[in-house]
Amino acid sequence: MRATQCLHMTTQCVLSPADYRRMPWKNGGGHTTEIATFPAGSDFASFVWRVSIAEVLQDGPFSPFAGVDRTLVLLAGGGMRLTGEGAPIELRTAFAPIDFSGDASLQCSLLAGPVRDFNLMVRRGAARGIIVVCRDRGGPVPPADAYVCHAAAGAAECAVDGLPPIALAPSHTLVVTSGTGTAAPALRLHPLAAGSVALVAAIRFR
Repeated sequence: MRATQCLHMTTQCVLSPADYRRMPWKNGGGHTTEIATFPAGSDFASFVWRVSIAEVLQDGPFSPFAGVDRTLVLLAGGGMRLTGEGAPIELRTAFAPIDFSGDASLQCSLLAGPVRDFNLMVRRGAARGIIVVCRDRGGPVPPADAYVCHAAAGAAECAVDGLPPIALAPSHTLVVTSGTGTAAPALRLHPLAAGSVALVAAIRFR
């Protein structure tokens, strides 16, 4: 189900898991669930930013993305180790973002069975982004031109300045975008139950 509201060129859209798009990895070695991209409908070669969730079921190569900066967050599973160019990268702790370059050729080794991860990719030179982890009392998110707020564990409430708060059910996502040259309004996030965790990709255009 989608719900869209506009405020001074700012749009917020609630996405349910039924709205996400399941598609093959770039290298064909598995599948990813695409939550949102900008521009909407863009492919691997043309996105400015992209947010997705991947199920990694076995060891294998990571898809290279030249000119793209990546952030991964472990959602479930025993973790994984990425080796190849540069120092090894390990994801062992749930909800702890790890940044790395998509230029590197990397091999993934699972540490204790399949994992699920949350993935932000931004086109270097066009945008930059971070993932903010909100739990317990929540709080404000750094100013951005776009937000992708995902209820990763439990429910969460998103409050965009000037608009009514929106409660996100587990695994649902709020996407907030602004018009060209206009920053999105401030956003605050509040997990709604003990143990709830929300992830916010905050993206700025260069």
